[in-house]
Amino acid sequence: MSDFDTVTPPPVGAPAPADQRTMALVAHLLGIFTWFIGPLIIWMINKDDNSKGFVIDQAKEALNFQITITIAMLICIVLMIVIIGGLLAPLVGLLNLVFCIIAAVKANNGEYYRYPFTLRLIK
Repeated sequence: MSDFDTVTPPPVGAPAPADQRTMALVAHLLGIFTWFIGPLIIWMINKDDNSKGFVIDQAKEALNFQITITIAMLICIVLMIVIIGGLLAPLVGLLNLVFCIIAAVKANNGEYYRYPFTLRLIK
């Protein structure tokens, strides 16, 4: 059973309000500049407010992705001993940039986005 089998599907219904879409967009974009700190702050601020389901879901998704990127970068640092880490680190950084921009665009459109290759540690 993979991680994707245990993920609950996003709720179907009315599109998210504009303020929630903006906060979700910010959560995804902050991941580019602050790694997991920005999405963590947005998730912690909104996690107790049930009326902000879209923001909570997308901030949690951005946080999980940034934790995965952080782990990948730490592995790259260790692998720099055998040179391959120096080649993989820019690739991981590029993937972070591309997937965060895709997620930000989807969040701005009010669509629930799931990052590929993500460890979903925060449920």
